[in-house]
Amino acid sequence: MSAVLRVFGRIDRPVLLAFACVVALLLGGSLYTSSFLSPDYLLKQLQLGAFLGVIASGVMLVILLGHIDLSIPWVLTSAAMISTAVAGWWGDAGTLLAIPVGLLWGAAIGAINGFGVAFLRVPSMIFTLGVNAVLQGLMVILTGGAAPQDYATDAMRWLGSGASLGVPHSLMVWAVVGALIVFVLKRTGFGRSIFAFGNSEAAAYLSGVNTRAVVVGCFAIAGGCSALAGVMLAGYGTKAAQAMGDPYLLPSIAAVVLGGTYILGGRGSYLGTIAGVILITLLQSILRIVQLPDSWRAIFEAPESLREIVYGAVIIGMMLLYGRQQAKRG
Repeated sequence: MSAVLRVFGRIDRPVLLAFACVVALLLGGSLYTSSFLSPDYLLKQLQLGAFLGVIASGVMLVILLGHIDLSIPWVLTSAAMISTAVAGWWGDAGTLLAIPVGLLWGAAIGAINGFGVAFLRVPSMIFTLGVNAVLQGLMVILTGGAAPQDYATDAMRWLGSGASLGVPHSLMVWAVVGALIVFVLKRTGFGRSIFAFGNSEAAAYLSGVNTRAVVVGCFAIAGGCSALAGVMLAGYGTKAAQAMGDPYLLPSIAAVVLGGTYILGGRGSYLGTIAGVILITLLQSILRIVQLPDSWRAIFEAPESLREIVYGAVIIGMMLLYGRQQAKRG
């Protein structure tokens, strides 16, 4: 018993709270429908949550710096569209290069975001929002408002919708990405620099940290993660589509902050991000299956409206909470 208490004592309260909410949602969903706790249904939810989990992995690094990335929707979308376009334009060679080109595109856009924040000193919220708008316009110009081709490559479909031994490949990809993020944060100097930067950029700089490189690196990883999710989503849906990344902006940020990552930077754990992703995925599932009363339907004409309100409220609430904590420490 004491060993169990010591294990839980090492876990941050926000992480425990997030997992407690996950359990509550599971119990609540099981009361509404008996199939909610079935292995097949839960595995399907994990498969869907894997896309969000890959995105949130990169988002977490940016938030640990005390910054934010609002270019996620069109980094994801543009990477998916460019990958399918490369496969359509270059034949067999394009089929092989489609995924690498998409990932390099996302990482390059992320590096541009990092350059704007680190070297030009533009607030991350403003710069990444501008990049998101530029990408949207660029994709519309290049594609005429439609996807470059109507199908993903076999490799994309294998990643996005395939499974081995009953385990979805997208879930395996998330596990690999998560393991790499944990390794970087726990076992490398770069990871320690991320936490140092988030706690105090000035102190990190004075201690010898290349703060500009840290910012560019984190944004590049975030862009690569969004691109990877876009490639997998194109495979899951068999094609790339305009605005396919829009539903992932607020959920990815909400998942990270719900998991206990300090939204002003410097503190957080990947275990909490996992909990936040699962929590958001289950919440989305419940909002889809629960039949709202007529009075609520009149207010929320689409389920997306209610979800956006929930995500926005979560982010605002966490900002207020962390702001009060910082004020008390000051």
